[in-house]
Amino acid sequence: MMRGTKVPHDAATLAALRLLIPVFLSYVLSFIFLGIYWNNHHPLWQTISQVNGRILWASLHLLFGLSLIPLVTGWMGNNNFATWPVVFYGAVMLLSAIAYTILTQCLIGHHSKEFP
Repeated sequence: MMRGTKVPHDAATLAALRLLIPVFLSYVLSFIFLGIYWNNHHPLWQTISQVNGRILWASLHLLFGLSLIPLVTGWMGNNNFATWPVVFYGAVMLLSAIAYTILTQCLIGHHSKEFP
């Protein structure tokens, strides 16, 4: 179940679900973003033969950014896409993108001699 989502117990109608639309939309958006990172991260690790501490820290940096997504997703969805939750959501997305870029640069730098 989506974090922060409460099932409407007082009404069994489609209209009662209308209140959940912002939460559901923010969840779908975050799921798509996480899916993109997963689909890019998985084959990235299959192309390398070894890692070092710098690569592991860069990967941990990415994991930290991605771990914040449920927090900002719930905050944004439960507050109907208010300004500050959306700003923080964007900041987490930016942090994750920067972390992914750093990770790829670390991998390229470490393995550049293997791929002329």
